[in-house]
Amino acid sequence: MAQNRKVEFLDSIHVSPPPGSVPTTSFPLTFLDMQWFFVGNVERLFFYQFPHPTSYFMENTLPTLKHSLSLALQNFFPYAANIMCPQQPGKPCIHYTDGDFVTFTIAESAADFNHVVANYPRDIKLLHPFVPQLPPSRVAEDGTRVLPVLAIQVTVFPDSGVCIGSTYNHIVGDGKSFMHFMSCWAASLNNSNSGDLTCLEHSPPSISRDVIKVSADMELRFLQSYWNWVSLFDKNSGPSHGTDTVEDKVRATFVLGRAHAERLKQLVSKDVESGQLHISTFVVACAFFWVCFIKSKESATKDSSHDHDDEVYAFAFPFDGRNRLESQVPATYFGNCLKPCLAKVKKSEIRGENGIVLAAKAIGNKIKEVESRGLRGAEHWFADHSEIDKRLCITTIAGSPKLKVYEIDFGWGRPCKVEMAHIDRDGGALALAECRDEQGGIEVGLALNKNHMDEFITVFEQNLKLISFE
Repeated sequence: MAQNRKVEFLDSIHVSPPPGSVPTTSFPLTFLDMQWFFVGNVERLFFYQFPHPTSYFMENTLPTLKHSLSLALQNFFPYAANIMCPQQPGKPCIHYTDGDFVTFTIAESAADFNHVVANYPRDIKLLHPFVPQLPPSRVAEDGTRVLPVLAIQVTVFPDSGVCIGSTYNHIVGDGKSFMHFMSCWAASLNNSNSGDLTCLEHSPPSISRDVIKVSADMELRFLQSYWNWVSLFDKNSGPSHGTDTVEDKVRATFVLGRAHAERLKQLVSKDVESGQLHISTFVVACAFFWVCFIKSKESATKDSSHDHDDEVYAFAFPFDGRNRLESQVPATYFGNCLKPCLAKVKKSEIRGENGIVLAAKAIGNKIKEVESRGLRGAEHWFADHSEIDKRLCITTIAGSPKLKVYEIDFGWGRPCKVEMAHIDRDGGALALAECRDEQGGIEVGLALNKNHMDEFITVFEQNLKLISFE
């Protein structure tokens, strides 16, 4: 069998919804979906304790894992579908035909499971063998480019653990949609042996795109950007989503505990008038890690110059619009319902002693603004994004504590670690999740070059001590 960095590939199969369970279906992409044509795929890895040999997994676990995935895809069939990308004047859509499938790969790893799931810095390439590869795009006879949506890889670490790795195209749905799918897959596995599949009926996804209202003019603006993307894709044989080298990078996970988060809320509250700003754990945690990231990067690059104190730092994060937009979007909406947000702080402010408070105010004010504006101004999102790269030093986040990734239980207990592997392609990305071991805490994954990681650890520990001071 093929070998790849201590991984042996055992099998690769196609998993579809049950035959005849889903009719041929096509539905258009909304402008909220189309903005993700310009972003790379999402790679999320779920690691579980699994004290059994590979033979046990293949004989006892794999059959039910495949069967439950098929049942889950019956409800979440867009993940087995394809994204159809016609040239101008065609409109992109998601198209499902009976027999469409998810690529499902089974592998075995000789790596040390405890080292793989550790929080301390490890080589960035350590996780790469557990990330499934999406099948390549293809071009149909009419010139339409066809993009697969989801690939799954299950890697067994004999007698120690198992990893369920996923790579999916963000165009089909956001993190909330994907975690809804994972929850139903896990629930169907836990109940398939008993024949009780009501878990798939309690919270079905809302597939209809009709709830996303948009003017004809705005749709045309987004379609024009999409057509430009298709043209560039064909010229370049694929989109480019970042070329940041991973050769010298390491990955580590940091935890901001509940007590520290509450302390940060107190510090920010002292500087904000009552009721003026919603100070959440998300806001203060993002501010804390943003400041740590900026200060450690400057230290690592030996940039102590004060000549550019008016330089602007930006923090980009997604805002979930379900039940917060002008039109009512159900909580179970399947698709993308994220609005990009950008908080800005001057360099002189963010690296000052009050930097965390000012960063929290900037993020909190942006959230308040988005809540009041809804989707107004969406026609400028692409133009704003192009200016971001030119003018600003930007830090981005992936994931959210609200996704509750540590609640996905396939019958082996809660995950012992969840990673977002794709952040290693971005030099300024933070992967956020809820803390596995402490309610109210935040867990952040980072992929940095070794020098920057060393400095980040130092700054992180220093700032923890500062906010612990009473």
